[in-house]
Amino acid sequence: MKLLRKLLFPFSLLYGVITYLRNKAYDKGWLSSKQYDLPVICVGNLSVGGTGKSPMIEYLLSFLSTDYKVAVLSRGYKRKTSGFLEVLETHTAAEVGDEPRQIKQNFNQVTVAVCADRQEGIERLKQQAEVILLDDAFQHRKVVASTNILLTPFDDLYIHDSMLPTGNLREPRAGAKRADIIVVTKCPDGVAYSKLQEIQYALGLQSHQKLYFSKISYDSQIFGISETLPLHYLADKRFTLVTGIANPKPLVEFLLRKEFDFSHEKFPDHHNFTDTEIKRLQQKELIITTEKDFMRLQPKLKKFALYYLPIKTHILNDQEQFFKELIQRRIREAMH
Repeated sequence: MKLLRKLLFPFSLLYGVITYLRNKAYDKGWLSSKQYDLPVICVGNLSVGGTGKSPMIEYLLSFLSTDYKVAVLSRGYKRKTSGFLEVLETHTAAEVGDEPRQIKQNFNQVTVAVCADRQEGIERLKQQAEVILLDDAFQHRKVVASTNILLTPFDDLYIHDSMLPTGNLREPRAGAKRADIIVVTKCPDGVAYSKLQEIQYALGLQSHQKLYFSKISYDSQIFGISETLPLHYLADKRFTLVTGIANPKPLVEFLLRKEFDFSHEKFPDHHNFTDTEIKRLQQKELIITTEKDFMRLQPKLKKFALYYLPIKTHILNDQEQFFKELIQRRIREAMH
């Protein structure tokens, strides 16, 4: 696979030139963008998948939804429907996408909608929201967000990556200059402060940019369709871990540190499980999965012994309050 990616390097150059010219056209005003009279916060990345966008959206909702009428707008990746659709608790992941379905389940008081055309989606939502969160819209230049939050994972920083198909970047690294806030996600526990300083220097921040570091933590409980169990329930069980996410490595390592006994069935990100795969998984006695995968598996896998392990995002080094105050300040500025 690595050799194949290297052979595709000329296509990476071509793709890089095309996306560079597209961004330049927006920067120069040759292609039009629309700005809105309400706060629009975009959470995105430069690479494909695996940076922790959904946990960051939920983290923002955890403190913004108590003060504002917040709406979340996503494209609803791999959904079977089209156009604008407000997500209801009765919708399935197949209808609206796994991540929007998950967000609606965890924040049922928040308006969640899916629409590939972000301009249309914002127009439909702005009458019922004071703040709109855009999920995975950093490359959607037709919308001018009041705040751009760019995520990059600790072990796969965008500065060390290259353009698709050789690497995983969706646009050149220079695109990071559009970000107002950069968050290095998925930092390991106990990471040295000197390492964080090294990353900050390597990122070469612009004068207007703020940098934060975050980590994910796993819940102490696992959740099924009708019951909740303590995580240590798995201590003397043999189970199957099923993942359809971009980077399952942190979860695998967490479970290994717990010395759990499990096998791992790994699928691509946002994988639509086939009937054959579901039939095979139904033979398993106990399945643990991610919350996002649970949204797709549960309607198809009609079994009791299916549970998910939630994750949460935390800002490191006592910077959490500063991060929240910065977001609140940018919202107030966008409202005036």
